[in-house]
Amino acid sequence: MSSSTGPVAPAAGPLLGPAEIRALAERAGIRPTKTLGQNFVLDGGTVRKIVRQADVVAGERVVEVGPGLGSLTLGLLEAGADVVAVEIDPVLAGLLPDTVRRHVPGAVVDTVDLPDVPVPAAGGPDPAPGPPPHPSLTVVRGDALDVRALPGRAPTALVANLPYNVSVPVLLTFLEHFPTLERVLVMVQAEVADRVAAPPGSRTYGVPSVKAAWYASARRTATVGRSVFWPVPNVDSALVRLDRREPPATTATREQVFAVVDAAFAQRRKMLRSALATLAGGSEAATRAIEAAGVDPQARGEALDVLALARVAEQLHAPAAG
Repeated sequence: MSSSTGPVAPAAGPLLGPAEIRALAERAGIRPTKTLGQNFVLDGGTVRKIVRQADVVAGERVVEVGPGLGSLTLGLLEAGADVVAVEIDPVLAGLLPDTVRRHVPGAVVDTVDLPDVPVPAAGGPDPAPGPPPHPSLTVVRGDALDVRALPGRAPTALVANLPYNVSVPVLLTFLEHFPTLERVLVMVQAEVADRVAAPPGSRTYGVPSVKAAWYASARRTATVGRSVFWPVPNVDSALVRLDRREPPATTATREQVFAVVDAAFAQRRKMLRSALATLAGGSEAATRAIEAAGVDPQARGEALDVLALARVAEQLHAPAAG
């Protein structure tokens, strides 16, 4: 679907420039919307910085969420990545293949609707074990929060300028459903980056911090100025990197641990024995489980790391003695 009134000027280089970005948007009738959290990156230096900090290597399968007009997509392809891009906006998803073909001669480009992506059998072989012989882009039209499988090889990296309004849910969704992801480098609202990377006891430590820590170690790597975006956002942005690690060794399931996390932070500054009373079936049961986990029942959720909260979840679900 497009309302283009004429051809876009031929590509002058491997990346999109400000004039081409605005021309693409105008000729396709696109107006960036706050509803979808759309802010397009104008600056090629910022694009290459994201790719560089993500340690993208040639031939690697990289998933991008919210490619927009293709600024970061082209940067990933320039680095030799095999890209699968998930885009919810049908107009943007329709424009991206032509943009890539103009900037990356010989690129193999495909488009698929999310409902048509088959979910592989658990433990089955990778459907495409080797990298493609040419620069490759697969556009998946659909909502990233609904993604449970992707076409082709499993991705080893997530690199994206995430829409601000869904950045944490998207991040956690992909970490959960794609265990092949070794690392993540995303641009998000600066406040979100701080929350994801926050250590226990800090002002910004909370549910996103603990849930991200279940999957990976996280750190904020850079601040991104507002001027590199169009339209200019009202908030600062930052890059945050996550490196996959093994989850805590515990007999509790991820769902059980996350239920404890949600309860522990439902009311900040509430003591753990009170915060977990409903989940445990009473404050006395909560106290017993917390003490058995080696945690002070008067501690607050914001003081505990993911290992401590996992121990509490394990004790809450331990079989009764006798």
